[in-house]
Amino acid sequence: MTWKVERWSGSAADFHARPVPSPAEPAIWVFDVDRPALVLGSTQPDSVVDTVACAAAGIDVVRRRSGGGAVFLEPGDAAWIDVIVPSGHPLADPDVGRATWWLGEAWAAALTSLGVADARVHRGAMVSSQWSSLVCFAGLGPGEVTVGGAKAVGISQRRTREAARFQTAAALAWHPERLVPLLSPPLPTGHAVRALSGVVNPIGRPAVDVIDAVLGAVVARSERS
Repeated sequence: MTWKVERWSGSAADFHARPVPSPAEPAIWVFDVDRPALVLGSTQPDSVVDTVACAAAGIDVVRRRSGGGAVFLEPGDAAWIDVIVPSGHPLADPDVGRATWWLGEAWAAALTSLGVADARVHRGAMVSSQWSSLVCFAGLGPGEVTVGGAKAVGISQRRTREAARFQTAAALAWHPERLVPLLSPPLPTGHAVRALSGVVNPIGRPAVDVIDAVLGAVVARSERS
């Protein structure tokens, strides 16, 4: 099975707005965000953002079409890979919970190949926390990957009749002290930063190595399907 690999660099807003081509074909989109952005989930109200703080810091505020909490992106701090799976593809699964498992397995295999220990795929239901409705990486969904028990890779999906677009991001670094001041109403900064510090286990590997390993793992996984 051939995957079309494309690499993009630009704003998070432009990449989120990019449509899936019709007809859809198996594709892997590697994206490098070129400026900081706070990305809101589809159902989050605008009121969760301190727009004044974001504007002062030069941070784009973007809304994605998939659900979940806010994700703060800075250049170099995340490995962002979208995977397009057409309907009818051997890796396509109509069950929205189970559909992400194979991709989580590919991510876990990639991390293991890089020497990251204890990468595990979550195959259960959504796990919520005190912060997960506000901060995406504070919850854990099907197919997402933990390292040492803390989240390392997030996965969301957008589905149409033609295809599923899986949006994945691995935390290469984690800076809750930069995220918390951008949220509204103002949170007790010290408490919020301490609470969020342990919910993510950043991978701490170069983005180019992570991306290459994931590309190889996706191809290998598809060849076994």
